[in-house]
Amino acid sequence: MNIYSLMLLGVSLAMDSFSVSVCKGLAVGKPSWKGGIFCGIWFGGFQALMPLIGFFLGIRFRDYITEIDHWVAFILLAFIGGNMIKDSFSKEENVSSASFSFKTMFVMAVATSIDALAVGIALAMEGDTDIYLAVAIIGGVTFILSAIGFKVAARFGEKYQKKAVFAGGTILVFLGIKILFEHLEILEKLFG
Repeated sequence: MNIYSLMLLGVSLAMDSFSVSVCKGLAVGKPSWKGGIFCGIWFGGFQALMPLIGFFLGIRFRDYITEIDHWVAFILLAFIGGNMIKDSFSKEENVSSASFSFKTMFVMAVATSIDALAVGIALAMEGDTDIYLAVAIIGGVTFILSAIGFKVAARFGEKYQKKAVFAGGTILVFLGIKILFEHLEILEKLFG
C-alpha cells in the first residue's frame, strides 16, 4: 500500500476512536487538551498495536491461504466498513463515561481497535505493505483525531459524529475493493 492509501486507512480506522473521544469530551463537559492528549495516547496506542498483532497473525497463516488472500482482505475490510456504515445510521446514542480510569480507558481502547486487528490481518494478506510505517501512520492519525475530537466535543458535539463514522466505513470498503481489483488485475486491464 502506498502512503496515500495508508493515510486513508489511518483516517478510516480512527473514526471510531474519534467518535468515542467526542462522547468522552461531551461527558466531561469542559474538555481540555490534557484530556484530549490522554485519549489520543490510549486510542492511538491501541490502534497501532492491534494491526501489528493482526499482521503477524496473518503472516503466520498467509502461506496456507495464498490463493484467496485478496478475498480475505476484501471481505475483512468490507465487513468492518459495512458495520461502520450501518452504525452511522443507528439511532442509538454513544454513551461515554467521564472517567479516565485504567479500566474504562482500556475497555474503550480495545473496543475501538478490534477492527484494526482485522485490518492488520488484511495487510498481511495484501503482502506489500511496510507494517511499521502502516502502524505509525494509523497510530499517529488516531492520536491526532482522538485528541481533536475530545477537545472540540463541546463545540461540534454529536452533529458530525455519525458522518465521521460513515466516512470511515466507506473508505474501508473502497480500500477493500481496491485490494481485490489489484489482485485480480482489473484496474490494470481497465486503465493499463
